[in-house]
Amino acid sequence: MSAAINFDSERRQESSSLIEELGKERRAVWSLYCRIAELKPFSSTQQVQEIVTEFSQMLVDYVSLGHFGIFQRLIDGKERRQSILEAAENIYPGFVETTDAAVSFNDKYDPAKKIDFAGDLEQDLSALGENLAKRIELEDRLCELMAIKK
Repeated sequence: MSAAINFDSERRQESSSLIEELGKERRAVWSLYCRIAELKPFSSTQQVQEIVTEFSQMLVDYVSLGHFGIFQRLIDGKERRQSILEAAENIYPGFVETTDAAVSFNDKYDPAKKIDFAGDLEQDLSALGENLAKRIELEDRLCELMAIKK
């Protein structure tokens, strides 16, 4: 019996570590998002290009952690609480939608492409910000359930 309790405790610790890492990456993404927003009006300067590139890389890391960290744990069967699995099933389509938006942003602003940052960046950031807000809401719902010790 104590081995089962120990195993559950270890799984919950892994979940807690993933949730903590997700929070750190989320804060870093929002920090860079705000730094970019402060550069308005946008131009194709080296400074704008560099921070957008840094932001895009961090954005992909962040959404990957949610997808391949949190959800992969569920897919791998490391979560047995039915309420969490049901919530994850409901949340997953929104997660995919927000991941797609982040990947599209990253693809569009790939540093290998010659982009006129004065053109669409403000509108693209606004749309991305809405998707990130939605993602945070979904993550919070799932992470709150995962943090419950039952």
